[in-house]
Amino acid sequence: MTSLSFIKNVKYGVMTAVASCLLAFGAFTSAQAQQVFRVTTIPEEAATEQIRKFTPLATYLEKQLGVKVEFTPVSDYPAAVEAMVNKKVDLVWFGGFTFVQAGLRSGGKVVPLAQREEDTKFQSVFIAKTDSGIKSLADMKGKQVSFGSQSSTSGHLMPRSFLLQANINPETDFRRIAYSGAHDATIASVVSGKVDAAALDITVWKKFVSENKVDTKAVDVFFTTPGYFNYNWSVHADMPVAMQQKVKAALLGLNPANPEHLEILKLNRATRYIETKPENYKGLEGAARSAGLL
Repeated sequence: MTSLSFIKNVKYGVMTAVASCLLAFGAFTSAQAQQVFRVTTIPEEAATEQIRKFTPLATYLEKQLGVKVEFTPVSDYPAAVEAMVNKKVDLVWFGGFTFVQAGLRSGGKVVPLAQREEDTKFQSVFIAKTDSGIKSLADMKGKQVSFGSQSSTSGHLMPRSFLLQANINPETDFRRIAYSGAHDATIASVVSGKVDAAALDITVWKKFVSENKVDTKAVDVFFTTPGYFNYNWSVHADMPVAMQQKVKAALLGLNPANPEHLEILKLNRATRYIETKPENYKGLEGAARSAGLL
């Protein structure tokens, strides 16, 4: 071999080694980028409140999963569904109805991992001004009524379902129907007089009352629904089973006896998380079909 050939071979070898290193580094950085675990929720309250509630949980999950966890609010309920269906996020806090919608949109590829103990017997409340004369569901006829988001379980689907069971058709019996988009906005719409009555998540109502954000002498509950299954944390079925199990274990591992965990649970309005399964939401799917929402 001539000196020139030797040099060329050495140069080629070095270039090949460098190219291999760059490819390996690129694969490594790509893998690192994919290690961001993305979390979102249906926007049941304002984005600032969602961030306050769920950022500590994201920090906890980061420690438990050993990957970077990012919590990002979405603009509306359908956006949360689409984000999960298209695998733009890894973990979503769904309401029962949005879980059903995501399951149907994905062909059954959304897996519920955990729900709060409270979600096994969830309730909605109807509120009105105490001097409005509205004391029952029947008194709502001819009135202006607000629901939350159209995709909300506790702020629309189940209240509508119980109204229909009481032979009240919102489209024909109410003077006007409004959709506030979020439970806190629903309360504000009654307080301000924009509507006469409204339906919302009982836990949001209780939070507003406990924090003195609403005067129950002026606005209060006149009807509380029977219980039903509601919210859950869900992942896409394409997530590796081992990771699904780690996420579930982390959620179920939140222990109210641990002060740090207790704070996270309080922010999530939960006593603890328990296992759940798709069958728990079949009743909601039936209610949605009966109400003409599916």
